[in-house]
Amino acid sequence: MNQPLDTPPPWRTAGAHTASHGRCPAAAAKDPTPCEGPRDAATIVDRHGRESAGCVHHCARLLAGLEGARVHPFVPTPRALDVYSRARELPPFAWEIGR
Repeated sequence: MNQPLDTPPPWRTAGAHTASHGRCPAAAAKDPTPCEGPRDAATIVDRHGRESAGCVHHCARLLAGLEGARVHPFVPTPRALDVYSRARELPPFAWEIGR
């Protein structure tokens, strides 16, 4: 959650390796879980204004691990609430502890 500022974000940048791996850009490279639903269902904005679109599942996992992050304001309300609800139930970097 409190990653040093010189550490790259735990997700891939938009478009990087998404087609070859079949996963959304919000999926962390070390997160083994598959995407759920559309790969552009939501967008997470970190505290520096960087955006990452992804499925609801990976956006929630990303949100749980980024301090000061939020769901983009143009994401439809039901999806945004789903992301926030899921993130609330997750520890930061859930894949590191097998969740």
